[in-house]
Amino acid sequence: MSTNLATKLREGTKKSHTMAENVGFVKCFLKGTVEKTSYRKLVSNLYFVYSAMEEEMERHREHPILSKIYFQELNRKKTLEQDLCYYFGSNWQEKVVPSVAAKEYVQRIKDISEKQPELLVAHSYTRYLGDLSGGQILKKIAQRGMNLSDGQGTAFYEF
Repeated sequence: MSTNLATKLREGTKKSHTMAENVGFVKCFLKGTVEKTSYRKLVSNLYFVYSAMEEEMERHREHPILSKIYFQELNRKKTLEQDLCYYFGSNWQEKVVPSVAAKEYVQRIKDISEKQPELLVAHSYTRYLGDLSGGQILKKIAQRGMNLSDGQGTAFYEF
């Protein structure tokens, strides 16, 4: 990915990133106050988002643009399933439902996949880069805040 594109994406998402950091849950999380019920809702929503994104990226894996950034080893769906099993039990699929916001996000991913699949670059870049760069910090905060043993409930952050 060119530096120019990376710079444009970083600059273009700066306002949204700042807004996200100021949501109550995120502010508390970054301060080390992690409420397990809220965190497992986050994991549930991420599962639906990543499932959609990874399904659409797989579908377009030979697209002239997407093929250059499609790396299956970044996929998070299976690690999110491990975390959901930890938080909800082996029958987690019967218990988790996406929030309204997650449903809208999933629908947006599907819509752009149909009409302009190259726009999946921005979604993939933003999600995966955030998880790779900030994920290790978030993992440590989650482990401390919820007294988790290493690997328990934080498989999502293992790359």
